[in-house]
Amino acid sequence: MNLKPTTSETARLDDAARAGWLYYVAGNTQDEIARKLGVSRQSAQRLVAMAVSERLVKVRIDHPIGRCMDLAGEVKDRFALRFCEIVPSDPDAPGLLTGAAMAAAAEVERVLKSDTPQIVALGTGRALKATVEQLPRMSCPQHKIVSLLGNMMADGSATPYNATIAMAGRVGATHYPYPLPVLARDKAELGVLLAQEAVRSTISLAERADVTLVGIGQMGRSAPLFVDGFLPGPEMEALMAGGAVGEITSWIYDRDGRIVDCDFNRRVASVPLPQPAERLRIAVAIGEAKRPALAAALRGRLVNGLVTNELMAEGLLAAP
Repeated sequence: MNLKPTTSETARLDDAARAGWLYYVAGNTQDEIARKLGVSRQSAQRLVAMAVSERLVKVRIDHPIGRCMDLAGEVKDRFALRFCEIVPSDPDAPGLLTGAAMAAAAEVERVLKSDTPQIVALGTGRALKATVEQLPRMSCPQHKIVSLLGNMMADGSATPYNATIAMAGRVGATHYPYPLPVLARDKAELGVLLAQEAVRSTISLAERADVTLVGIGQMGRSAPLFVDGFLPGPEMEALMAGGAVGEITSWIYDRDGRIVDCDFNRRVASVPLPQPAERLRIAVAIGEAKRPALAAALRGRLVNGLVTNELMAEGLLAAP
C-alpha cells in the first residue's frame, strides 16, 4: 500500500500547519488567519482544527513549515521587513529555486486577484523567471506589469531571463517593457535616453508599483553582470576591491547597501533604485554565493520584503 501523501494532501497539510502556527504561536484570530491565507473564516477554522487532528500542534508546529515561519518572523524583525516568506531547503539541492519561486508566485497571485488595478514591477534573472513559471493562467486586464530595466544583452540580443513579457502573457495583463539598453555608453547618451517620453512613462509606472520583485546579483566571475558581458574582469575586480558586493537591476552597491559612486552606475539606464525602499520591494534569492549581496541589500533597506529558503535565512541571522 502506498501511504505517501499526494500533492494535494501535502499542500493541505502545509496550509493546516501555517494556520496552526498563526493561531497557536503568533496568536492570530481566525478572522486574521482567513485574511492572511486568503480563505474564508470557515476554511481557516477547519485548517486550525486539522492542525490539531493531524498532530501538527504540540508545544510548537510539528512540521517543517513551522521552522520556516519561526525563521521568517526572526528575519522580518531583524531587518524591519514588511514581508518575509521562508521555504524549506532541500539538503541535496540547496540552490533549488522551485520552493522560493512557488512562494513568490503565491504572493504575486494574491496581488493579482484584486479587482482594484495594481501595478507589478519586475527585475530580471533566473529567480524571477522561475517565479513567473509558477503563476497560474489568469485573466487580469485591469493590472499592469512593468519592467525595471532593459532586456538587451551586451551584444544586443534579448535576455533569456526577462520576466515581464512572460508574466504579462501568463496573466493577461498589459505590459510595459523598458525600452532602453541596460547601459548607456556615457552620461550624455544616458540623458538623451531617459528624456524619451515612453521611458519617462515607464519609470513613473515603476515608481508607483504596488509590489516590486527583484533578483539579487552577486559580484565576481559568477555574477550575472560578468557572465552576460556587461562588466569585464578587470572592472569587476576593481569594483570588488572598492567594496562592491552586489547589484539589483544592475545598480551596484556596497556591504552597507549604498549605491557605489562609479563609472558603471553613472551609465546604468535602469529605473532608479530608491533607498530606502518605500513601496513593497521583494527580493527573491537563494544560494550561498548571493548571501553577502542579499545581507547588504537588507542592511541598506534596498528591499523591504524577502522570499528565500531556510539555509539562507539561517545564514542571514548568524551574521553579526
